[in-house]
Amino acid sequence: MVRAKASAAVVGASRESSACPEDDATENTLVDRLRRGEPKAVGEVYDRHHAAVRAFARRLVGDESSAEDLVHEVFVKLPRAICRFEGRASIRTFLISVAVNHARHFVRGAARRRSAMERYADEPPASSPNPERDARRSELARALTRALDSLSVDHRVAFVLCEVEERTSKEAAEIAGVPEGTIRSRLHHAKKHLRGALEAEGLR
Repeated sequence: MVRAKASAAVVGASRESSACPEDDATENTLVDRLRRGEPKAVGEVYDRHHAAVRAFARRLVGDESSAEDLVHEVFVKLPRAICRFEGRASIRTFLISVAVNHARHFVRGAARRRSAMERYADEPPASSPNPERDARRSELARALTRALDSLSVDHRVAFVLCEVEERTSKEAAEIAGVPEGTIRSRLHHAKKHLRGALEAEGLR
């Protein structure tokens, strides 16, 4: 139940499509060019993968502006980070792991802004044909956002990777750079925390 509600609020998942051999060859060439320090290679990687990195950042951070800042950080750091790429996963998965490594500041900053906006925002009256229903949905979205913001960054990463993006615990562990058992433990605690937070607000 937590998964269904949170997935809808954080935005639906989109998985990587399987790559064809030509794509693999292009990716390998791009990685080689990145390692040689070719500036144009970063732009080509950005063109191929920025949408997927942005989607992950948006789900993790929950704020468009902070997500854009995180995406920018990923591609700025890529020329130096590529030395850590071992080829076991796709370059897209590697980029998302770079985003995870740099996410902490952006997640916390977005949470602070949301908290301030919620305290001071003066919400205009609804003009929808069904304002009561829209108000309920709006309150549910705010409750989910508050619940997600109360998670630690590590638990939030595990939840977004496994429950929102529907990656396996093995994939999530590779991205986060931790043992698979750690991801499973973090996911368990994240779901338990979210369930308790929602129940505390009268939501199930």
